[in-house]
Amino acid sequence: MTVFSHRTLWLSDIHLGNRDCKAEFLVHFLTHNKADTLILVGDIVDLWSLKNKHFWPESHNQIIRLILKRAEQGCRVIYIPGNHDGAIRKFLAYNLGAVELYDQYTHTTASGRRILALHGDQFDSLVCHSRFYAMIGDLGYDALLFINRWWHLYRKLRNKPYWSLAGYLKARVEQANQAIERFSRAAVNYARQQEVDGIICGHIHHPDIVDIDGILYLNDGDWIESCTYMAESHQGEISLSRWTDKPHRLASHNGFRVDKPAPHHRPVRQPEPAGDPILTTRRKADKVA
Repeated sequence: MTVFSHRTLWLSDIHLGNRDCKAEFLVHFLTHNKADTLILVGDIVDLWSLKNKHFWPESHNQIIRLILKRAEQGCRVIYIPGNHDGAIRKFLAYNLGAVELYDQYTHTTASGRRILALHGDQFDSLVCHSRFYAMIGDLGYDALLFINRWWHLYRKLRNKPYWSLAGYLKARVEQANQAIERFSRAAVNYARQQEVDGIICGHIHHPDIVDIDGILYLNDGDWIESCTYMAESHQGEISLSRWTDKPHRLASHNGFRVDKPAPHHRPVRQPEPAGDPILTTRRKADKVA
């Protein structure tokens, strides 16, 4: 069995306990990948979903076991709680066995760049105009996930590879793109205040890698729609990749330079399912590669 080695892996928004979690892909990923450090960037367990309805299949147990197995093998596991597993923030003064707990964590890459990791729900007040609009957004997103669940089952029965209908539709809603833009700007402003070279978040379920005004903005996506992860090679290159039926690198940054800023940053969009429906490599991540 081939096992890929990384210096660092970032995963977020797995949402264990939620029926939309793509656990089968994540189990396969964790089986075939290892890292010196694994940083879990929030919403690993979906306590909100578990509160409403119990859903915990064996594949979700497998994910927990695989993460703990990596920790036993010497991998440093860092857990940064998000909003869906926010109850864990009460225990930040403690560690969960071999798992270290932080509210936010600054990682230094092999090339010497300091990357701050935090979930991203801290920026909600800067992204949503009001509680009312936030509630409408949640209801709309739940509907998208419901459609996506049946779309995924349909494609599976037809022997077709994974493709996110939810991501495709969401990328074509102008208000969603504006919210993503506001989120990334808020994250970059916070990174600048903390005097770090980059920031990595989850939360908005939108994978991205782009240089914004000299700060590297990274979002490792999720395992509800995107099935994406962020990885640092042993040479310091940071890449964003998807792991579904056909694992595929989406974008990368070599970690040695800060490229020209992208003032008109366009988020990654889901292409239409023509030929290979897996998300194709974005145009060099707006020339950041």
